[in-house]
This record gives sequence, structure tokens and C-alpha cells, in this order.
Amino acid sequence: MTKKATGGWLFKEEPTHYSYSDLEKDQEALWDGVDNALARQNLRKVKAGDRVLCYHTGKERQIVGEMRVLSDPTADPTSDDPKSVVVKVAPVRRWQTPLGLDRIKQDTMLKSWDLVRLPRLSVMPVSAEQWQRLEKLGEQEAT
Repeated sequence: MTKKATGGWLFKEEPTHYSYSDLEKDQEALWDGVDNALARQNLRKVKAGDRVLCYHTGKERQIVGEMRVLSDPTADPTSDDPKSVVVKVAPVRRWQTPLGLDRIKQDTMLKSWDLVRLPRLSVMPVSAEQWQRLEKLGEQEAT
């Protein structure tokens, strides 16, 4: 029996603020600080158990690892903004070779993905097909 592919999410973060290495060290973290309205709408749809690609922004601009969501969205305990939400995440695996945005943009299957179309969006869905394609590209980059 083949494993059914599932999609998930992509969360962006500036690695100088909080990196995948920080998450590996901490073992879990509250994903907070999402201010964009569409990104917040997306974050509200995230569920415990969902898969998440961790993307480093800034100078890196690459997918560096996979995370797992540990909690459904809740109100941000550190914010006065009633619309601010957080989820708890944990590391799953670091990608052997990070997958850069330039390589993603070259792929015709991914050209309409939010990461390419809406570069400032910090939380976005990843379809099962996109997830499979990204993993395949990541494996190609590793060889």
C-alpha cells in the first residue's frame, strides 16, 4: 500500500530572528508575530498534526526543514491585538539540502504558488502535489 500524499503549510521566518536550528534546540516553540491579514486567516486554518515547511527569509530565501503543528490556533498570549493567533510547532526533520527560492521559481508546476506570487505572505497553504514536487526538487538538489 502506498502512502497517501498530504499537503500542509509553509511558515516563513527571518533566521536571524528565529531559525530552524533554534527550533531544534528548543524542541518546540509558539509561532507568533503574524500580522498580515491573509497570513492570519491561513494560520487560523492550521490544525494540530499538520505538516509545515520552515522557510528562512532574508538573505537565505530557502526551505530548510519540516515542522509539525502541536496545537490548534489560540489567541496570542503576548499580544494586545485580539486578532493575533499562535500555534505551537516542533521540528520534524532538517532538509539535507535547503531548497532555494530561485530553484522553486524555475519550476513550472510551482509558478502559481503563493510563495512565488505573494512573496511577503508569511503563512501559506501547500497542496499535496506542491509538497511532493518540493520534496522531489529538494532531493535533486541534494544529489
